[in-house]
Amino acid sequence: MSGVEEIEPARTASWPEERLIQECLKGNQEAWSALIHRYKNLIHSIPLKYGFSREDASDVFQQVCVQMLTGLPEIREPKSLTSWIIKVTSHACFRWTRHEARFRAAGAGQETVDHSGRAGLPDVLTAELEREQMLREALWRVTPRCRELIRMLFYEKPAVPYEQAARQLGLAKGSIGFIRMRCLKRLRQMLEEKNFS
Repeated sequence: MSGVEEIEPARTASWPEERLIQECLKGNQEAWSALIHRYKNLIHSIPLKYGFSREDASDVFQQVCVQMLTGLPEIREPKSLTSWIIKVTSHACFRWTRHEARFRAAGAGQETVDHSGRAGLPDVLTAELEREQMLREALWRVTPRCRELIRMLFYEKPAVPYEQAARQLGLAKGSIGFIRMRCLKRLRQMLEEKNFS
């Protein structure tokens, strides 16, 4: 996971998938922005796991966004949205790989194409991606102060010292440990509600 990213608009951050999908299908632009924001890191992470460059991963991201726009009405079960996005992105990576192989073969005057790539991700990797997305969504739902503290203490390399974290958050240094514990407890509760294991 790449860390705690920019914050999704507060009004739509807590919308469940069902409402988000309904609003997108109604043409609600804010909902579309929230949908893309919610899943952008998941979508980008898949081509990177395949070994794509960041530039190619961005191209795959654009393709997946278009597919989401056209394929969203086909989602029957909103809770399967994350799995559907993983599959769509994985297939986009496979198509990209085939296209690049054809392009390279044509440039070399060859007509053979390497079809050895897989069209899907292994189940273990799919489960890992779904867990990462659950964690991202839970982080969006904690308070901004908790989200920032978690980012400083767990995503920064090296971790931000308590004294510096307290200064940046406008808190007493002695309160950081207590607030950290409370934030992690709330995050754990949210993850348990989603059956995160």
